Amino acid sequence: MKLEKIFSGFNISALGLSAQRKRMNAIANNMANAETTHTEEGGPFKRKIVVLKANEQTTFSEALTGAGMGLATTNKGHFSGGGTQFGAEEVLPGGVESAEVEDTAPFKMVYDASHPDADENGYVRMPNVNVVTEMVDMISASRSYEANVAAIAATKTMMKDTLEI
Repeated sequence: MKLEKIFSGFNISALGLSAQRKRMNAIANNMANAETTHTEEGGPFKRKIVVLKANEQTTFSEALTGAGMGLATTNKGHFSGGGTQFGAEEVLPGGVESAEVEDTAPFKMVYDASHPDADENGYVRMPNVNVVTEMVDMISASRSYEANVAAIAATKTMMKDTLEI
């Protein structure tokens, strides 16, 4: 068995940590610019969201074959039919890609005739950022980050306990 296969649990959690960190950075940027009505590009700030996408996936059987392992039994009667077939429902994740994109939601129109960015009717286009939504997303990203940290700790404990056997 290759050494990097032993650390696959760490790698999966590291991908999750990276994705959640990216989400937290986007949320922090959104909250910091929730009142920005004029950016370098012109116009109000556009909310950023992080889109997560799963990479190519493999079945459990393909993963075992790729790792140079097969399923073996000590008694052919353990599996009816003499072998084990795994279907598409036993899919292993191949990783996660994360990309930051702009939210296409419309801007909020607020009446403030004294604002320097007000139009001829006195309305100001405000960013499409809702602070309550950002706080909920922040809690979600934080909990996901904590779950990945817990998974790393559990993997570390399992590896440590395995060495003590």
